[in-house]
Amino acid sequence: MQSPPQARQARQVRPRSILIWTAVAAVGAIGWAMLALSRGEEVSAAWMVAAALGSYAIAYRFYSRYILTRVLRADRTRATPAERLADGLDYHPTDRRVLLGHHFAGISGAGPLVGPVLAAQMGFLPGTIWIIVGVIFAGAVQDMVVLFFSTRRDGKSLGQIAREEIGPVGGTAAVVAIFVIMIILLAVLALVVVNALAESPWGAFSVGMTIPIALFMGFYLRFLRPGRVAEVTAIGIALLLFVIAAGRWVANSSWAEAFTLEPGTLVIWLVIYGFAASVVPVWLLLVPRDYLSTFMKIGTIALLAVAIVVTLPGLKMDAITDFATNGEGPVFAGSLFPFVFITIACGAVSGFHALISSGTTPKMIQKETQVRTIGYGAMLMESAVAVMAITAACVLDPGVYFAMNAPPAVIGDTLQSAADTISSWGFTLTPDQLAEAAEAVEEESLLSRTGGAPTLALGLAGIFADIIGGDSMMSFWYHFAIMFEALFILTAIDAGTRVGRFILQDALASVPGLGRLRSNTWLPGVWITSAIVVALWGGLLWVGVNDPLGGINTLYPIFGISNQLLAAVALAICTLLLVKSGRLKYVWVTLVPFAWVSLVTLTASWQKVFSGDPAVGFLARRDQYQDGIDAGELLPGAADMDDMRTIVTNATIDAALSAVLAVLVLIVFADALRVCVKAVRTPAAASLKEAPYQESRLIAPDGLVATKEERAELAAAGLGAGGGIPGQDPSGHGRGAPE
Repeated sequence: MQSPPQARQARQVRPRSILIWTAVAAVGAIGWAMLALSRGEEVSAAWMVAAALGSYAIAYRFYSRYILTRVLRADRTRATPAERLADGLDYHPTDRRVLLGHHFAGISGAGPLVGPVLAAQMGFLPGTIWIIVGVIFAGAVQDMVVLFFSTRRDGKSLGQIAREEIGPVGGTAAVVAIFVIMIILLAVLALVVVNALAESPWGAFSVGMTIPIALFMGFYLRFLRPGRVAEVTAIGIALLLFVIAAGRWVANSSWAEAFTLEPGTLVIWLVIYGFAASVVPVWLLLVPRDYLSTFMKIGTIALLAVAIVVTLPGLKMDAITDFATNGEGPVFAGSLFPFVFITIACGAVSGFHALISSGTTPKMIQKETQVRTIGYGAMLMESAVAVMAITAACVLDPGVYFAMNAPPAVIGDTLQSAADTISSWGFTLTPDQLAEAAEAVEEESLLSRTGGAPTLALGLAGIFADIIGGDSMMSFWYHFAIMFEALFILTAIDAGTRVGRFILQDALASVPGLGRLRSNTWLPGVWITSAIVVALWGGLLWVGVNDPLGGINTLYPIFGISNQLLAAVALAICTLLLVKSGRLKYVWVTLVPFAWVSLVTLTASWQKVFSGDPAVGFLARRDQYQDGIDAGELLPGAADMDDMRTIVTNATIDAALSAVLAVLVLIVFADALRVCVKAVRTPAAASLKEAPYQESRLIAPDGLVATKEERAELAAAGLGAGGGIPGQDPSGHGRGAPE
């Protein structure tokens, strides 16, 4: 058998390549040295970019290739489920460039924007280290390995894989934990969208118009011009830029009222959208919409990186603040360990990604060997977003940062009280500074704009305005960034809802008499399970929208814990599969990050439930407000006694959810350990539930850019850059012209 292009390429090591990669490593090392060693002086944000990009490049070039070829042993001759089970609904071989956009959009939710901004209160160094080191050795590894193993199993969900490979006890615990966590994650993602789009006609119009644009792109690629990815991309980007500009016109026109939506109204529209995105064919809405939004995300973040290098803004936040050690941070309470590691979830390691990697993506990937580009590569892209987010937060004046992110219960609700409180922490801040910052972006106030999105928008606007437009463009860039973030987050909801439907279908189909629910072609089952999923996360979203302390303050801690618990479950399952497949010598690749994530998250779970500090522990907060109710005393954060009772109820629910999820996850760990020990002792008895090998007829490159050998193979088969099956066009209806 002819060796794949990747294998042939790996043997060719030229002096030029050695020099290039040595230079890349040097740039990254210098960036790290400047961040870590500079003390008592302002550090340029450009060193953040250098450290991140240098580290990412080395990790992708060497570590991800090692995992692909040595650990996973990906086989490009093996047909993927997208090819074998193509049905035009969920299973559909998709150009790896389009699929990378879909996967990146699916995994990129609120985490890489919100978490790093919140974690900036502890300084720029701890968060940056975790974002970059965490993604290289944990997050990107998880995404890539889960995608590979799901592809080998007909694109089955993480819960179904756990049930088949671990057994009924651990498998059932995994399914329940995964589904509950999924609902929590979707509700928090949707809540950030609501907070960003509420009362914003510009954002609501621009984000809403991406849906008909995506429908047009899907129809265009499927029927009008199959395979013309570059062509439809140019059209989509042009339309996207137009609706972004048109959003400002709409906001200043008589149409503004129609697009000025209350939070409750947005909840209804998001539920309707989530249901629709879950039931229509992936090629019609999900893939083109995510692909479209990816260009905006990547373009904006790339522009931000370039702007940082050009303008060289200084990092005004300290490398490590006092809040990292005393645990009394006003943005969120708790010490650096473990809370910075659960606050920064997406961008370093995120369990939500494992659901996408075992949900929509494995049903569309063309080749096993593409898991490196799509799984590892997309996660590095998201980590870059997180680095840009923490950078944008840290170039702001620290006083303004804390004024935007601390709740009213801490800093009050007036400019004077906020300035006085923050000044008492050792930061210089005046009421005039806060008023000028709000006026610059045409907002009435920036106080307590929690959730991370406004902080990132203000930092991004300041950097962009230094290059284009100056102070007169601050308002434009700020509102552009708010809209950009809402679009960024919304794309995770459509893929996540579909994955939630997959999980529920698999779970219910195991009940006697309900086996038909597993079929994706039985539309009543698809509609019923989709409706259940959106009703559950929609109900939790409604609770968050109406929460007295603010939905983000109530739901984000449980979001961080549940997300990282899910990552630990995914890494445990990956470790189990490596052991059962006879790759014990490589098990450290997933075992080490599993051990670290488990330690961090279970420690955080314990503290969030049982800590005696009401600012940290859910039960302590419940007792504090219950005592206030008993004494007839109104505590900060509550406007009346109904709010007091709501806070008690929410704290009780958060504590119960955290405890139950931790117990379920420990059951999964224990049962997985039992299976691993059994597989090591009696390797012959270990059985894998992989789909049988079937030779692939599909031809496609492994990476974004085809190698010389891959281009020759495509040309010989009469195929375009997107690849395909010789004699069949990308829509599956006959032979098409090459791109």
